[in-house]
Amino acid sequence: MKELKIGNVTINNPVMLAPMAGVTDIAFRRLCMEQGAGLLCMEMVSAKAIHYKNRNTKELLETDGEHPVSLQLFGNEPELMAEIAAFLEDMPFDVIDINMGCPVPKIVNNGEGSALMKDPQLAADIVRAVSRAIKKPLMVKIRKGFDEAHVNAAEFAKRLEDAGAAAITVHGRTREQYYSGHADWEIIRKVKEALSIPVIGNGDVDSGLAAKRMFEETGCDGIMVGRASQGNPWIFSQIKTYLETGTEAPAPDKEEIKRMIRRHAELVHKYKGEFTGIREMRKHMCWYLEGFPGAAGLRRQACSLTAFDDLFAMLDSF
Repeated sequence: MKELKIGNVTINNPVMLAPMAGVTDIAFRRLCMEQGAGLLCMEMVSAKAIHYKNRNTKELLETDGEHPVSLQLFGNEPELMAEIAAFLEDMPFDVIDINMGCPVPKIVNNGEGSALMKDPQLAADIVRAVSRAIKKPLMVKIRKGFDEAHVNAAEFAKRLEDAGAAAITVHGRTREQYYSGHADWEIIRKVKEALSIPVIGNGDVDSGLAAKRMFEETGCDGIMVGRASQGNPWIFSQIKTYLETGTEAPAPDKEEIKRMIRRHAELVHKYKGEFTGIREMRKHMCWYLEGFPGAAGLRRQACSLTAFDDLFAMLDSF
C-alpha cells in the first residue's frame, strides 16, 4: 500500500485507527498496531482539563511504544489550545489532532467538538494558533456539517488548511446523525477536491471491499476505521490483505478470537489493574463475543465479571 505523508511524518499504511473515547487506550492501540494499523489515534482529551491538572487526564496521555500515534485534543479557546499543544509537544506522539467532530451533547453544549462547525472563524483561529505553537504536524477531524441544513465540510476544511492544518479527517455524517444512517462519501470527495493537503475518509468502512470503494469513490489519501474495529482488531490486517491482493482474508476462528481476548485482557490488566481493568474489559468482551454460539448469554455473563481470573475461566469454558 502507498505511504502517506502528514507534514513531516510518514505513515507507512494509510489505514488508520480512529480515535474513540473509552476504546482507543494503550491496550487496544497495541493490538491494532500488531494487526497493521498505520496510525493509532488516542482517546480525545480536554485542553482545559490538562490546563487545570485534572488527574484523569494523565492516563489518557500515556503511550507505551506504539507508533506512529496521534494525540487528540478538544477545546474552543485558541490561546489555551495553543498553550497546551506546545506544553505536550515533547511527549512521544507523532501528530496532534484537534477534534471538531465529536457529537456528544456535553461537548457540543460547551461549544466544543462538532459545535465548532457552526463557527468557522473560531475553528480557523484555533488551528492557526495551534499550528504556530508547534512543530509537529496538525490534523483536524471534522464532520459533513452540523446538520443537513448546514453541510459545510468543504468550505470549512479549506479554511482550516489555510490556517495551517496538515491533514483533515472527514466523517461523512452530520452531528445530528451521530452514528446513524449511512456516511456520505460524496462529501469526502468534495473535501478532497477542495484541498491540497491529505484528506482521510471516515465512516462505514467495515471491510476490505468497503475500504477499496472509499479510496476509489472519494480519492481520499487515507481512511480511518472506528466502530468496525471494536471487538475486531483483525480488520486492519484484513483490509491490508484485500487492498494488496483483492481477496478477502478469512475471518478469525473461535480459537483465534479467544487468544485475542486473552491478550487484550492481559494488556488491560497490565495498564489499568484489576478493579478498573476488568470493568473496561466487559464492553470489549461483549464486542468480541458477537457471533459466538449463545452470544446473548455469554454477554450477560461477561457484563457481570469482577475479576480477570473469572474472565480467563470463562474463556477456558468455551
